[in-house]
Amino acid sequence: MKKISSFLIILAGIFWGSQGIFVNQLGKMDLTSMDIAGVRVAGTGVIIFLVILFTKRELLKIKIQDIWIFSGSGLLSIICFNCCYYQAIQMTSMAMAAVLLYISPAVVAVLSCIFLREKVTVRKIFALISAFAGCFFVSGILGREQVVTVMGVMAGIGAGVAYALYSIFSAIGLRKGYQPVTIMTYTFTTGGIGILPLCNIQKIMEKSVQHLNLVLIEIVFVVVSALLPYLLYTIALKYMEAGKASIMASTEAIAATLFGILFLHEKLTVNIILGIIAVVFSIVVLNVKIPVKVKTTKPEIPESTSVN
Repeated sequence: MKKISSFLIILAGIFWGSQGIFVNQLGKMDLTSMDIAGVRVAGTGVIIFLVILFTKRELLKIKIQDIWIFSGSGLLSIICFNCCYYQAIQMTSMAMAAVLLYISPAVVAVLSCIFLREKVTVRKIFALISAFAGCFFVSGILGREQVVTVMGVMAGIGAGVAYALYSIFSAIGLRKGYQPVTIMTYTFTTGGIGILPLCNIQKIMEKSVQHLNLVLIEIVFVVVSALLPYLLYTIALKYMEAGKASIMASTEAIAATLFGILFLHEKLTVNIILGIIAVVFSIVVLNVKIPVKVKTTKPEIPESTSVN
């Protein structure tokens, strides 16, 4: 599993990047951004909890003193991320919010160094800069007039920090011996309970009853954009440093852009191509080992001297 951990992170990023397709469809059904976030978070919590309950109930056992880990990942990460991210979009723009969101790998690098004793290497810093630059180009922020407000920027930074906290809390849970599905179950159950009061549950139910195809879209949305990617990402965290994983997850920006081009008829620009190259380069930097040749010198044998 360790050998394919990088692939799992990349695959998780691709699944996360598909969110825009579903958000576009659900938005047409008059659901707000927070309603859509509620469907995603609460839906994931319900599905994974029921699956574990009826298959491996023993995975639901946790220690009381470790509740803070799951509360943190569910409330501080999942809920705060959704609230801050959507606020940032409303106060600034989609592009600006996306760029601010991708401060998360830097936050993970710092926090993992403090709490997880991970090393900050030159390779990581170089890959981090390349990944951020790639997300900057892909976002399309260059060449546009951006609406920038102090509260909007703060909301965007808050989203980046909250996004990063999932990696930290999950890594702590894994080190304490919990399985990835256990961490996910309590994260999304807690997050789902916390986010539902922020949604219009009545409208979601009414729309779902009126349009039965909406139910199918919601289920696929939950499985593809949340359940599968978070599970893959959390599994990979067992075999990879949190800092490295968060940088590699920047593939989400590439996937989101390509899905937009393929399904939402968005344009492919030079900036997007440069961004894709930069993100791919950051992944290569993190995963390709550069062989170091060590020169060996034969010990000099002193010339024998003769005494006449």
